[in-house]
Amino acid sequence: MSDNVYILGVGMVRFKKYPEKTIKMLTAEALEALVGDVQVKKEDIEAAWFSNSGWGMSQMQHCIRGQVALAPLGIQGIPITNVENACAGASTAIHGAWTAVKAGLYDLVLAVGAEKVYFPEDRAKMFEGFASGADVEFVHGMIAAFQADAAKKAAEAEEGGKEKKGGGGHTAFMDIYAMGARMHMKAYGTTQRQLAVIAAKNHHNGSMNPMAQYQMDMTVEEVLEDYQVAYPLTRAMCAPIGDGAAAAIICSEKALGRFPDAKPVRIRASVLVSGSLPDSGLAVIGERASRRAYEAAGLGPEDIDVAEVHDATAFGELAQYEEMGFCPVGEGGPFAESGATSLGGKTPVNPSGGLECRGHPIGASGLAQAYELVNQLRGAAGPRQVEGARIALAENGGGFIGMGEAAMCVHILERI
Repeated sequence: MSDNVYILGVGMVRFKKYPEKTIKMLTAEALEALVGDVQVKKEDIEAAWFSNSGWGMSQMQHCIRGQVALAPLGIQGIPITNVENACAGASTAIHGAWTAVKAGLYDLVLAVGAEKVYFPEDRAKMFEGFASGADVEFVHGMIAAFQADAAKKAAEAEEGGKEKKGGGGHTAFMDIYAMGARMHMKAYGTTQRQLAVIAAKNHHNGSMNPMAQYQMDMTVEEVLEDYQVAYPLTRAMCAPIGDGAAAAIICSEKALGRFPDAKPVRIRASVLVSGSLPDSGLAVIGERASRRAYEAAGLGPEDIDVAEVHDATAFGELAQYEEMGFCPVGEGGPFAESGATSLGGKTPVNPSGGLECRGHPIGASGLAQAYELVNQLRGAAGPRQVEGARIALAENGGGFIGMGEAAMCVHILERI
C-alpha cells in the first residue's frame, strides 16, 4: 500500500472544435503534451484508465475504446480500464488510477480522457446525445416541462422579448440547470445579474488561458445581453460545444525517485460518490463528496487556496460554492458579487475559465481541471496565477439523477 500518491505530470490539447480530428488523434496529442511535461516512456506505464462518453453514439465505437485509442501509440498489453461516467468520466479515471496506486498494485499509471462532441453535419444528434446523461425513460417529458416553465419565467421577468440570435439549439442539461437556477432564485433571491458576474469572471480568466476554447473578455452587461438559452441562462453563461483531450501520470512515492526533474503534486484526497433520488434522505451530492474529501485530507473549505469546479453553466458554479462549503447555502450569489471567487479573492474559483470558457469535451474535462490545478500549484499558470497557492480542490460532476448530479468526484491536491 502506498501512503502518498502523486500526479507526476499532465498534458492537454487546447479545447475547441476539431472537425478534422479523430479521438485517436486527440489522444495522441494529449500524450505528446504529457511526455513534454514529464519524460515517461510508454514501457514505464503499468496500467491505464481511458475516459470517453460519446464515441459509441457518434461513431459506433461502443466498446474497447481505450484499447483502440492507445494501442496505435504503443500502449498495449497492460490493463486498460474504460471509464464512462458522463461529465465526471475523466476525474473518475483519476480516481481509478489513484485507487490502484494507493492499493499498491502499481507504481506508475496513466489517466487519459478524450472526446469529440462537435459534429456540424448532424447537430440534432449532437445535442440529443447529451440526454443519455439522465434517465432516458422520462427525461424528454421532464425537459418539456422545464422549457415551458422557463418561457413563463422569462416573460414574467420581461425577458421574453430577447430572442435567440444564432446558436442552433442547446443540450438538455441546460434546461435542467436553468430550472435549478430558477428554484434557487425563488428560494434565496439569487439574481440573473449574479449569474452574469460569475460568467464574466470566467470569461476574464479564460481570456488569459491559451488552452481555453473561449479567450475573449466579457463584461457583466455583455453576458446579460447575450442571447437567451433557457431563462435565466444566456449563452455566455453556458459551456460551449467542443472537442479535446487531457492526460495525467499518477504515481507512488516509490516511483518519484525515477523522475528527479519532475514537479509532482500530492493527491491529498480522491473521492467518488453517486447521486440520489429526492426521497433518498441523503444530503446533496456535492455536500457528501466534499465533506468526505475534507475528512480524508484533514482539511476544511477554509484551507482551499484555489478551486476548479464543474460549471457547465454559471449556476452550476454558484451551486458548488455552497456545496463545497465556500459559503453558506443560499449565499452563492452575494459571495460571487463580493469578488471572493475572482483572482485575488478569498477563494479563486475556475482560474482556467472553467467549462464555460475552457470548454467541456465531456470525457476530458476532469483531467483538464487537474492540468490547471497542477500548474497553479507549481506556480506556472502565468497571468492567472493564484499567488501562494498550496492547496487546490477539483469538483467534477456528471449526468443527472433526480435534480442533482448522478456522479461526482472531488480531489484535493497539495503543492510539495
